This record gives sequence, structure tokens and C-alpha cells, in this order.
Amino acid sequence: MSKTILEVKQLSKHFSRNRSVLSGLQRNRRTEIIPAVDNVSFYLRENETMGLVGESGCGKTTVGRTILRLIKPTSGTVLFNDRDITHLSDQELRPLRKDMQLIFQDLDAGLNPKMRVQSILSEAVSVFERLSDAEIKVKTRMLLDQVNLKYSKLSSYPSELSGGEKRRVGIARVLAVGAKIIVADEPTSALDVSIQAQVVNLLRELQTQLGLSYLFISHDLQVVELMSHKVAVMYLGKIVEMGLTEHVSSAARHPYTYILWSSLVGKLSLEALHPLKLDRRANWGVFDFERPTRGCRFAPRCPVYERLGHPAECTDPENEPQLRDVGEGHQVACHFPLGN
Repeated sequence: MSKTILEVKQLSKHFSRNRSVLSGLQRNRRTEIIPAVDNVSFYLRENETMGLVGESGCGKTTVGRTILRLIKPTSGTVLFNDRDITHLSDQELRPLRKDMQLIFQDLDAGLNPKMRVQSILSEAVSVFERLSDAEIKVKTRMLLDQVNLKYSKLSSYPSELSGGEKRRVGIARVLAVGAKIIVADEPTSALDVSIQAQVVNLLRELQTQLGLSYLFISHDLQVVELMSHKVAVMYLGKIVEMGLTEHVSSAARHPYTYILWSSLVGKLSLEALHPLKLDRRANWGVFDFERPTRGCRFAPRCPVYERLGHPAECTDPENEPQLRDVGEGHQVACHFPLGN
């Protein structure tokens, strides 16, 4: 069994903002706490990919950035190679930065528009070690070979590249520093389907060749199935289901996960999962993602909660559902999981 390279324990990140409240003619201010990430725990092994899925605004990107210490956590622990990096200073983190890298979601924001590809990669290969011009040239060409880009692209500016080429340059840049863990934030977004497939195949090949570990953040469930060994499903800052990808995708136990994956036509057999026969076309309605309800956060939108007549367990503030194992490492946080 491969070694655990990353362990996240009860990680939370809360943001605060001031809100104005009008009371007569007087304007008062109050501080509102937004729990973007709330007690998230998981681990990642060497040469393993964990998919992180959920609706926009559920906290996926915040998890990735907090793990990399681009954002300071509110509480919890992040262990990299058994070392607690949660409270390291910027100076203490610097030697570790080369081991933990981010593939940016925004193709354009991730690359300096005023630098040619040659300069972008040269800067990356030399940031942590002193190299001669000849060594830099050799390394940059090796990087282009790894990501299947022509040498002629070295003279190009980002604006002269296609979306797929920009993504390959971004991948080459994280490889340039020798990353072991890569947080890939929507790496296939804004790309044509054929280019998405090429990027997925490239990431898989690089993982095999270099033993990389990925935290793969995406809303594209089909891509997640192709890329990930295991998957975690987030809802309003919490992980509500987690397990091997084939288990979660084919036999979802949380109603939210079921509704997500049932959007893939013919993916799930509803009748086999729950006698209530949930409607795949659930009426989601309007919901304020910044204000989680007490108890089960999914209850206001949950068809099981609705069909069971609003059981008190689901809204009990002292009885928030916690992840529990339902077999073979498959975990679900639900009082009435599907399949029971």
C-alpha cells in the first residue's frame, strides 16, 4: 500500500463580512460569519487522485487553496509527509512550495501575458535552484516534451496559444519545480471536449510516470470518474459523501450525491436505491448558500426529507449528520441514506 502523503483533519475556513442593517434612521453594522469550509477531513496517498465535486460555491476551491496554505485556515490540521504545515510561517513554507502546486482554473490569469513561454518556464525551473543558461534550456525543452508541446511554442505569448496549449504550459510550470502534490482546480474547464480528453490523458500519464498525487477539483462528473481513484462530495462547506469513485458514482448513498450523478443519463437505478422513488428532476428552488441551516444542511432541498414528512432528526441542531462508514470505506453523512 502506498504512503499517505497528505492528511487533512477537521479543516475549517470561515470568512467574515460586515452587513448593514437599517433600524429606523440609524444604520447599524454587524459581522456575519460564512463557513466556506467546515470540518473537512480526508487523506491522499502517493500516486492517487481524489476528486472533489459539488455545486459552485460549496467550498471546493477554498479547500484546495487552504491545503496549499495560499489561504490561512481558521482551524484544523494539514499534514504533508507527516509534518504539520498548518501554522508554518511563509519562510518555513517556502522550501515546501515546490512540492505542493496549483493548476489554476483561469487559463489566462494563470500565465503572465507579458512573458513568452520560454520566460515562464525558465523562471519556474530556476526559482528553487541555480542553473546555467544551458541547463535551463535543456530543462524547458524536457518540460515541453513531457506535456507534448512543440519547441516553437517557446517564443509564443499566452495570447498566441490555444486553450489546450495554455493548459499544457500551466501543467509544465508545476512540473518544473518538481511538485509531488498537485491541486488541479477545474483543469478541463473552458476547453473543447476533445481537448479535455487530451488533458485528462496527459495528467494520467504524468501520474504514472512521476508518481504524482492529485486533488482534482471539478464539476464535470464524467471527467472525475475518469481521473479519480476516490471522490468526496461537498455541500455547503462539508463533505457529505466519500469513497471509491466506482462506489459513489454507481451507488450513491446521499440524496444530494444521487441527484448530482443522476444528471448523467442512465447512470443510476433509482428504484434499486430507495423505495421513495425520488424525482431526478428535484425542484431545487432558491437557497442561500451563505447561511447553512441547522442540523442537516441539505434538508431544505432534500426529496427524502420531504417524502418522509420532515422528520425532526434532520433539523435537530444538536444532531447534524456525521460521516459514517457504510461498507468498504464508503462514508455518508445522512440520517436516512439511500439503499437502507
